[in-house]
Amino acid sequence: MITASPRIPGTLQEMLSPAWLAEALGPQFPGIQIQAVTTGPIVSRVATNLRFHVDGQTPDLDSSSLALCLKGMFTESGALLAGTGTHEAFFYRDLAAATGVRTLHAVYADVDPERDTGLIITDDVVAEGAVFLDALTPYTPDQAAESLAELARLHAATWRAPGLAEVDWLAPRMTSHLGHRGFPEIHGNFTGPIGAGVPAEVRDAARLVEAYRRLAAAVEVAEPWCVIHGDPHVGNLYLDAAGRPSFLDWQLVQRGPWYVDVGYHLASALSVADRRRHEDDLLRHYLERLRAGGVDAPAFEDAQAGIRRGVVAGFFLWGITLKVKPAITTELLTRIGTAVADWDSLARTLADPD
Repeated sequence: MITASPRIPGTLQEMLSPAWLAEALGPQFPGIQIQAVTTGPIVSRVATNLRFHVDGQTPDLDSSSLALCLKGMFTESGALLAGTGTHEAFFYRDLAAATGVRTLHAVYADVDPERDTGLIITDDVVAEGAVFLDALTPYTPDQAAESLAELARLHAATWRAPGLAEVDWLAPRMTSHLGHRGFPEIHGNFTGPIGAGVPAEVRDAARLVEAYRRLAAAVEVAEPWCVIHGDPHVGNLYLDAAGRPSFLDWQLVQRGPWYVDVGYHLASALSVADRRRHEDDLLRHYLERLRAGGVDAPAFEDAQAGIRRGVVAGFFLWGITLKVKPAITTELLTRIGTAVADWDSLARTLADPD
């Protein structure tokens, strides 16, 4: 757990001040005195990611230069938005280290309960040689085996963990997406060029919304549960300096059944041909890693049935996606939609009782 003493400032300008950063970084770098802060590129999509350098001194070192990255949700004027970023900040603050999952190393993560907003500062892995991925980046079955092993590590470490059963910020919340987007966005994607690669038999917005509604309701009462990433598509991976797949972007972290992560990941990470060729072996590999983590993993046939329902989560999330590069949305809708068709996922999910 990260000890974070200073309050979260209201503006990006204040966050980058030497005084606040010295206080925020103090638990990780005791006695640090900051002489200069140099900002780098800002990437703003849903959240704002800002790379920056801190030059300073600590009692143990005459000088130090830290390459860091700040993540929060800001207005165009640089004010931190209320009601944003809490789940990911809680994950890095309270849970990431305990799970052992390979992810960013946070040097500061905290939540302001009054404004219900979170802020994270991590090591800048790009400066260390990491490479961020997206659906247009080649990703091999061997790499998928490694990322599935990381999901198994997360799931095994949190499998029905008593201390997490009543944690509010981990409550299942897939249903909440239905209150923001749904049929209009999916229909728009499915009937336009973005959805052209989705097989015709599953290019049905109303049917997808209903299947997702049923899946989301089932997730809320699923047993056994664990902590799931919630959005483990290939664009939420990076290769660390050693070339190992690592997960980031934990905004949708929550309690849920393992198969939501695994079905979504298998369908999104690989080309259609590679997924079809390797999906059974990769699922067996995931189950082996789950057992190695001390979990009584489901039988292969039950696991197959699970991922064929779980993939509906990824299909819905990319169906409602509007603000991502069209080529990426097209590729992921094609991959995931084809898996949904191959696995008859909509019919399977709609056949489940409410």
